[in-house]
Amino acid sequence: MRIAALPHERCPSVAELREMDRPGRLLLVAEVDGRVVGSGLADRSDEEGRAYVAPRVLPEHRRQGVGTELLMALARHAVDQGYERAGAGVEDDGSLAFAQRFGFVEADRQVEQVRRIGVEPWPAPPTEYEVVTVAQRPELWARAYEQVALPTFPDMDVPSLLNVTADDWAKEWINDPEAMFLAVAGDEVIGVAGLLLDTDKPERAEVAYTAVRREWRGKSVAATLKRMSMAWAAEHGIAEIYTWTQRGNDNMRRLNEHLGFTYGATSISVRATLPLALPDTAAHDG
Repeated sequence: MRIAALPHERCPSVAELREMDRPGRLLLVAEVDGRVVGSGLADRSDEEGRAYVAPRVLPEHRRQGVGTELLMALARHAVDQGYERAGAGVEDDGSLAFAQRFGFVEADRQVEQVRRIGVEPWPAPPTEYEVVTVAQRPELWARAYEQVALPTFPDMDVPSLLNVTADDWAKEWINDPEAMFLAVAGDEVIGVAGLLLDTDKPERAEVAYTAVRREWRGKSVAATLKRMSMAWAAEHGIAEIYTWTQRGNDNMRRLNEHLGFTYGATSISVRATLPLALPDTAAHDG
C-alpha cells in the first residue's frame, strides 16, 4: 500500500517497520472482499505534541468511504493517546480536498529536489576536519545526535520543535552506515549527511538529514558531505537521489540547486484539531 500510494518516495522495508514499532503506534489495513485496498498509520509526530495520521487507499477504491473509515479510526486512536492536534501529508488536489472536509488546513509545503547521478568525483579531503562513515566509526552516530541533530533541529522551518528521541535517531534516521557521512573536528561531530537506501528501488536513494553546526557553517562542510554521498552513490549503482525541503529552507534549496538538483513533486502538510468531525457527505469520499 505504501509503495502504491507514494511510488516516488522511499518505502521503509518490512524489517524497518517492525523495528519502528512502539507503544501508541497503530497500523491498520482495510479489506474489501478479502483484498487489501487501504492502510492506515497513527503515531506520534516528530513535531512536539502532535499526532501523525496517514490513511491511504488504492485509487480504484477511493470515494467509497474507505478513506473516511481509516481516517476516523486513526484520529480516534490519536485522541485516546492524549493528542489534541494531528497532522498529515497529502500529495494531490483530491487528497487535499478530502483532508479539508475533516477540518485539516494547509500548514506547510515541501518540494522534492532530484539529482541524477552520473560520474561523480570525490571531493578533495578537507584540512580543517575529517570525514568518516558511520560504518567506520559507529559510536559517532549517537554523538551526532547530541552534537549536531539536537542543536540544529530548532533551525528547521517547521511549525513546532521537532521531537526526535535518541532511539528514533538510531532506528529511523539511518539505514546503511556505509552511506552516512560525518564531519569530525577533534572529538566533535560537526556535520552529518548521507543517503537512505531503498530496497524496493535500489537505483534510487533519499538524501538523509543534512546539517552542520552553526559555528562551522559557511565553510562548505555540507557541500563536501553531500558531494561525498553522491560519489558513493555513483560507485554503488544508484542512478538518482532525491530530497524534500520545507518552504522557507532557502539555504538548503540553494545548496541543492548549486549541486545540480532539479525540482520535482510537491507535498502539502496539513494540520487539524482533534477530535475530527465527520462531514455529512464524508461517506461518499475517501
